[in-house]
Amino acid sequence: VQLQASGGGLVQAGGSLRLSCTASGRTFSNYNMGWFRQAPGKEREFVAAISRSGGSTFYADSVKGRFTISRDNAKNTVYLQMNSLKPEDTAVYYCAACRTIAIVPIAGSYDYWGQGTLVTVSS
Repeated sequence: VQLQASGGGLVQAGGSLRLSCTASGRTFSNYNMGWFRQAPGKEREFVAAISRSGGSTFYADSVKGRFTISRDNAKNTVYLQMNSLKPEDTAVYYCAACRTIAIVPIAGSYDYWGQGTLVTVSS
């Protein structure tokens, strides 16, 4: 499956952005989806994941209550709504797809990755 992420940009602290990731090539609803991010000089870290149906979600503690992951299987798209953004949220954000039975926060479990979209939060 090919993944195309979009929606990144520059935003002030406290602001909001919505990232989108559109899939093509395979049946989107067969995959659990996740968002990861990588800040300069740091390792890639888990942000959020959603199950195939959208009925289950899981968040990193650092974004819980501020970010919301959702998906629209009819549009082959997964979203990440980011509110109350902080400078420490600055990173390249990647969407990814995995075929595991349950949603997982481990990058190595994901089979397909998008190209990333840059989010910059200014203080």
